Amino acid sequence: MINSLAKPFVRFVERYYPDPYIFALLLTFLAYIMAFLFTDTTFIGAVTAWGGGFAGLMAFIAQVGFTLLSSSALANTRPVKRFLQKIAGLPNSAATSYALAAFVTAIASLIAWALGLIAGGILARHIQYQAQKKGIKVHYPLLVAAAYSGFVIWHMGYSGSAQLMVATPGHAMEALIGIIPVSATLFAGYNLLGIVFLVITLPILAALMKPKDSDRIVELSDEVMAQITEEGHAATAKEAPPATFGEKLERMRWINIVAGALMAIFLFNHFSNRGMDLNLNIVNWSFLTLGLLLSNSPIHYVGLINAAAKNVGPILLQYPFYAGLMGLMGGTGLVKVLSEWFIVVANAETLPVFAFWSAGILNMFIPSGGGQWAVQGPIMLGAASSLGVSPAVIVNAVAYGDQWTNMIQPFWSIPLLAVAGLKMRDMMGYCFITLIYTGVVFSVLLLIA
Repeated sequence: MINSLAKPFVRFVERYYPDPYIFALLLTFLAYIMAFLFTDTTFIGAVTAWGGGFAGLMAFIAQVGFTLLSSSALANTRPVKRFLQKIAGLPNSAATSYALAAFVTAIASLIAWALGLIAGGILARHIQYQAQKKGIKVHYPLLVAAAYSGFVIWHMGYSGSAQLMVATPGHAMEALIGIIPVSATLFAGYNLLGIVFLVITLPILAALMKPKDSDRIVELSDEVMAQITEEGHAATAKEAPPATFGEKLERMRWINIVAGALMAIFLFNHFSNRGMDLNLNIVNWSFLTLGLLLSNSPIHYVGLINAAAKNVGPILLQYPFYAGLMGLMGGTGLVKVLSEWFIVVANAETLPVFAFWSAGILNMFIPSGGGQWAVQGPIMLGAASSLGVSPAVIVNAVAYGDQWTNMIQPFWSIPLLAVAGLKMRDMMGYCFITLIYTGVVFSVLLLIA
């Protein structure tokens, strides 16, 4: 039954969804039209707000880019990759293959959004490889969609941008709400309940979408199967001995160990003095530390970073346009207009749910947790203050909306698809089912918060 529900969405995405870069440009044009329809902005005013927004996220783009680089490199270190490959051999049926992909990506996404995306892509590729070797019929587009579905809970975990922002001294809204510790957001009881519930049920949902029609199953080609086999042989092959002193230095693992140990001491000191004081910089240094400690040598880690850079490029290309969208929607007052559509019908009990729904819509235009919070947060916090709603709940509500519609916003699927070797329109139709299901779950969580 669930698979039958997914079919219309699969056909819709295959037929109508463009490349993610084109998607970003079309959203820009739509935002211009909406600004002219619903605000009193002029053409020059809209263009100025849009162009002015391009540079507004440069520091954040650098942070996000490094998160993607460092977590991707970590996911491709031999210990982590070997662990993922071992896990990939566990399923003994198509249903358990889909379930495992969703489960592991969900756990990895709670650690870091970028780690979830990269690990999900690697895992999906190797689950499919192992399944085909065993003669198990697994539909690869659904397997990749199952992996991506685990990403829907990333903003409830360790790298949650909005929650880390408001926990950081000097954040933009400190005068309005003060410092909100992660104990009131990420470690709130309802948030932890939601994590446990979704980590259990998302794999079940993925398994229920298993295709019944075996002749429609898409698998890896013989060429890709041979390529994965060759990758395994290359990973175990011995390197040629270094020819120069410089090459010897490049391969001395102790250099990485010392650098990683120094960073680990810094992190230990940070958490010892400040408790669970998480922010995006600390998350990045955590992944850099682990990457240094788990890689084979300095030059090996450089190679991992270079390989990860291929997945960062398409995202960095789109980010200025989404930063421009943020400037356009914030500068023209469009964010305020859209948010107030929900605020005017809300009361103290329903405001978190309406904040969540409005954040889901805005995430289509601003698919950045931190960026979206910067423009929508002040509006929702003002409404929360007037209605007596906890600002911590509003922070989580906006975060839930941000992660929710990522299921149909192709921006963040790029790194996972690059690793998995699949096109966005091949798999995103299945994600509509995840969107509908989690929309209900998040709404209920916020009603009981």
